Amino acid sequence: MYFLSGWPKRLLCPPGSAAEAPFHIQSDPQRAFFAVLAPARLSIWYSRPSVLIVTYKEPAKSSTQFGSYKQTEWRPDSTMIAVSTANGYILFFHITSSRGDKYLYEPVYPKGSPQMKGTPHFKEEQCAPALNLEMKKILDLQAPIMSLQSILEDLLVATSDGFLHLIHWEGMTNGRKAINLCTVPFSVDLQSSRVGSFLGFADVHIRDMEYCATLDGFAVVFNDGKVGFITPVSSRFTAEQLHGVWPQDVVDGTCVAVNNKYRLMAFGCASGSVQVYTIDNTTGAMLLSHKLELTAKQYPDIWNKTGAVKLIRWSPDNSVVIVTWEYGGLSLWSVFGAQLICTLGGDFAYRSDGTKKDPLKINSMSWGAEGYHLWVISRFTSQPTDCEPDILSIKQPSILLFQFIKSVLTVNPCMSNQEQVLLQGEDRLYLNCGEASQAQSPQGPSHSQQKSIREKSPFTDGGLESQGLSTLLGHRHWHVVQISSTYLESNWPIRFSAIDKLGQNIAVAGKFGFAHYSLLTKKWKLFGNITQEQNMIVTGGLAWWNDFMVLACYNINDRQEELRVYLRTSNLDNAFAHVTKAQAETLLLSVFRDMVIVFRADCSICLYSIERKSEGSNTTAGIQVLQEVSMSRYIPHPFLVVSVTLTSVSTENGITLKMPQQARDAESIMLNLAGQLIMMQRDRSGPQIREKDNKPNQRKLLPFCPPVVLAQSVENVWTTCRANKQKRHLLEALWLSCGGAGMKVWLPLFPRDHRKPHSFLSQRIMLPFHINIYPLAVLFEDALVLGAVNDTLLYDSLYTRSSAREHLEVLFPFCVVERTSQIYLHHILRQLLVRNLGEQALLLAQSCAALPYFPHVLELMLHEVLEEEATSREPIPDPLLPTVAKFITEFPLFLQTVVHCARKTEYALWNYLFAAVGNPKDLFEECLMAQDLDTAASYLIILQNMEVPAVSRQHATLLFNTALEQGKWDLCRHMIRFLKAIGSGDSETPPSTPTAQEPSSSGGFEFFRNRSISLSQSAESVPPSKFSLQKTLSMPSGPSGKRWSKDSDCAENMYIDVMLWRHARRLLEDVRLKDLGCFAAQLGFELISWLCKERTRAARVDNFVIALKRLHKDFLWPLPIIPASSINSPFKNGKYRTVGEQLLKSQAANPFLSLEIDTGISNIQRSQSWFSNTGPAHHETDTASSHGPQMQDAFLSPLSNKGDECSIGSATDLTESSSMVDGDWTVVDENFSTLSLTQSELEHISMELASKGPHKSQVQLRYLLHVFMEAGCLDWCVVIGLILRESSIISQVLTISQSSEVDGEMLQNIKTGLHAVDRWASTD
Repeated sequence: MYFLSGWPKRLLCPPGSAAEAPFHIQSDPQRAFFAVLAPARLSIWYSRPSVLIVTYKEPAKSSTQFGSYKQTEWRPDSTMIAVSTANGYILFFHITSSRGDKYLYEPVYPKGSPQMKGTPHFKEEQCAPALNLEMKKILDLQAPIMSLQSILEDLLVATSDGFLHLIHWEGMTNGRKAINLCTVPFSVDLQSSRVGSFLGFADVHIRDMEYCATLDGFAVVFNDGKVGFITPVSSRFTAEQLHGVWPQDVVDGTCVAVNNKYRLMAFGCASGSVQVYTIDNTTGAMLLSHKLELTAKQYPDIWNKTGAVKLIRWSPDNSVVIVTWEYGGLSLWSVFGAQLICTLGGDFAYRSDGTKKDPLKINSMSWGAEGYHLWVISRFTSQPTDCEPDILSIKQPSILLFQFIKSVLTVNPCMSNQEQVLLQGEDRLYLNCGEASQAQSPQGPSHSQQKSIREKSPFTDGGLESQGLSTLLGHRHWHVVQISSTYLESNWPIRFSAIDKLGQNIAVAGKFGFAHYSLLTKKWKLFGNITQEQNMIVTGGLAWWNDFMVLACYNINDRQEELRVYLRTSNLDNAFAHVTKAQAETLLLSVFRDMVIVFRADCSICLYSIERKSEGSNTTAGIQVLQEVSMSRYIPHPFLVVSVTLTSVSTENGITLKMPQQARDAESIMLNLAGQLIMMQRDRSGPQIREKDNKPNQRKLLPFCPPVVLAQSVENVWTTCRANKQKRHLLEALWLSCGGAGMKVWLPLFPRDHRKPHSFLSQRIMLPFHINIYPLAVLFEDALVLGAVNDTLLYDSLYTRSSAREHLEVLFPFCVVERTSQIYLHHILRQLLVRNLGEQALLLAQSCAALPYFPHVLELMLHEVLEEEATSREPIPDPLLPTVAKFITEFPLFLQTVVHCARKTEYALWNYLFAAVGNPKDLFEECLMAQDLDTAASYLIILQNMEVPAVSRQHATLLFNTALEQGKWDLCRHMIRFLKAIGSGDSETPPSTPTAQEPSSSGGFEFFRNRSISLSQSAESVPPSKFSLQKTLSMPSGPSGKRWSKDSDCAENMYIDVMLWRHARRLLEDVRLKDLGCFAAQLGFELISWLCKERTRAARVDNFVIALKRLHKDFLWPLPIIPASSINSPFKNGKYRTVGEQLLKSQAANPFLSLEIDTGISNIQRSQSWFSNTGPAHHETDTASSHGPQMQDAFLSPLSNKGDECSIGSATDLTESSSMVDGDWTVVDENFSTLSLTQSELEHISMELASKGPHKSQVQLRYLLHVFMEAGCLDWCVVIGLILRESSIISQVLTISQSSEVDGEMLQNIKTGLHAVDRWASTD
């Protein structure tokens, strides 16, 4: 509603002694002038510019006669001021303008500036007028004056001798006697017998009073703390004609303020609370509406130490009230008691070092024009002793100006059918919709940026981040629009503002005329003819209809009330406007679809239709009267109507209506009458005439039924005219904000599957719910409430000197307004479940299940019900938790919701929760069946706390095996840690949530621990993804027993190792080498030592053909192809060779193909085949021992012992040559650059490239080859060699196989396997 902005301003008063410091301030009825009282002087200040105009100083002689000044009151036309003094005098001052046309302050502009053109009204707006004060009349009432109150043409004065004086403004007592309060009868209500109890004792007098025009009477506080309301029974104001009512229970009243719009009387009490009363329309009794009091929950250290309430002031638009206490502090509340600001806590009360500040003590305060400023005169607290004395002596008294930003709903309630939040300050507007350019990507900033943004900009939003939900939520910042200074200069203050449906255009109306702004072009459009602007006053607000602005205004020249429509795209000129004359002043205006609804000062409601008309080139809008409804018999005073809207909401929800299109047209009028929401529906009881194809304008509109009251204490109403079949519940609902009572929603209830509704089931239901923010807009489909909240920033650390204690920046924090939003769906679902409307709750929830925060909604609902019921001290007769649990099982997110809720609540409540939702063991098994391992891991933590270790180990083993199967390595690592923790009895510290991704080095191969490897540049060019080598890694050494920390339990490690071995064995049996590599790398599994043990068992290749096929598929490696030119390749001419091309299928098919290798590398000539079937003896003599050492890359030494100490060379330098071209290794000779390639050579190179797989696969395969070599699994080395098609690998295997340690069985297996491959290659 209202929010503090920035720091307060300080206006310095003329220096003087402490006795001359001001202590009282009172604004005139128009809030343009402020009367400031000091003990012997009266000053008049002007509001804009905020300057002192004139001061009257009482001479010392008369000052002693009158006594010091006490209170002041303005005449309604601002021409006189009455001042009461301590000795019972009233002084009447006349205010006259002086010096003819001269002004006290005038703006000075540079020559030639556009402001110099003679604009009417220009001078008086921009200048402070020069005034004179002269005392005209002195009246002696011979008793101390307690209160002054201006009533129309009279001044009502209460004196301490118990009399009420009615004085004419000209200083005459009108010849009427003063009224003795003892003769006024008081009763509990006006219905009881005319003879009420009189105020029995003699010394009763009025301490404070205020007149309420809409109740026609005045609220009073007596000196004994009783409060009451005195009303004249007839028009004559005499003792016989007055009658008072009082509430029984208030005995400590201190002050009073009345709200004319809502007919409320706020009585401040000595206890520190404010009791707000209203008058019952039927009995005339005073009813307690609500209380404004600080709660111990929000302000634990101050809530009962505030002292008595000192002052209460309602804002000019009657939508908020400001309260201050004896011991200081300010608090701001909405009209029905929602707290908006309180300066007794947070940064207002504490410095940045944590020490407590003295609260601001206020002597007097008054609201400025339109509520943009609060003028405050504070009391001087005792100065700190360490201040220098000279600072005290020259200290100037001052007035503080607090600056406010307010929601547009306070003055222009027709904005409530839109989804934007619009706030207006005195010279700027705050919007929550993003700029048009940003609307395409409404992504909120990431978490890392948020903190810095919050520090950089004061306007950030503590709200929820839902990305891409809608532009209204997507931006954390306000979009701030400066109001055109040209318009502001002559039309301050801004009274109304409105934004269109799309959030792209804004209109504002000030003192005269209006202006509008486009967010797309970033330009203001003002009246071209300034006389037209100055000739109209917008009275009833303004609204957008498509591209048109609809506004109700008063034409000053013609003295005529009008309804005008202006087109946004044309020039702002009356020539382009459509004008309709109105009979009476328009107070409120609202647009619904293609209708305009207007509420007038004669208490009538008028409906207009509005349509677009194109006359040639220019477009205008036409307006026609549809219907008029008189409301005078229901509305006591037109000023009491807060808002009027047309809605499609009705008590029937379209199913029971006889004709379907009537649901669409079922307009009903919603009227907020002083906080009572009244609905008038169309009367459909008469004969229904089916409409023919006649024009809609000629259709007979149905009359309205008598009004019904829907709700009390209503501040704002939201409805929408959009329709959405999927979300009918939310879009056809009516949303109400009820101040301190939270929100209410009037929700339609639909029967399921279009069945006939039950006759006993009502078709709508009113559900109340509380939210933590003040609602400013409702996003209907997104199930969100948008709001704003004050946040504060401390800058006092910048000022360290003691002399700087008085700086405003030290005394007050800097206030900013932040955007907030809140989910409300869980409140509604819960309210429906409480009322046994589970079917409706299900329909509503299913319609919203696609929202990004729907899981959060279910979790919130479960959490809130659990907290309430499990911590309740009394037994709950009808617990809601089982119902909520059953409700959540209807959704697939059930398992996650329960476990997230459990993890966020304390352990003591778990038993209660799982008694309702089911055994955690069963839920764990359901997660495993649903393959939801992360959720299962969360359940494991719950099981670990609730069950014995054996049970949690059993379930952890299940989960560990499943995670291994699915390759969820992060989870596997957590499970290993978890199992070890259980084993070592370390179950007090449960492992961290498995869903959190650990940024460990396991992104690559983790198991080089002791040695580092030099990687060739080929490995560096691989992106560091899940399976890539990192720059320097270390290698584990020793058997697996040494892997874990020494103090951990050996049996536990053994248990984990057995599971890991089992998994590795399964992977090898299924020829899943890629998975095996990942598994080893991610879990630090010692592959080499395990392979050494399993060399003859699991690590055997049983079927070479299947293994080859599987590896080709897993590593995306292409099968070999036979090029046409491979028989007579030009590469045989000795110029240069590629060594990448070793094992084409043709070579496999032709066993005697000799492979010549350039003499630059080695001069081996092999005439025998690797595949000849001359027996194992031939394999050994095949590579002559003299040739072996000459092979350049056969540097992998044979295993010295099986697996403990492994010697490792470069994992990737296994290629024949050191030069690298695009991942293909070639041997290049010197005259390579002069070589010209023929067509067939190019074809050969492309074939060469096509026969390779992805680079990443190559790195992985070479890595695995290296591991198998170390472990001595030669059959696997042969398989990988065949895939990579490199002869060097095969020859290396043969070299190793010559050593005595290789057993014959393996060689026999290799031979058999190669035969099988040979057969497959020939036949397939």
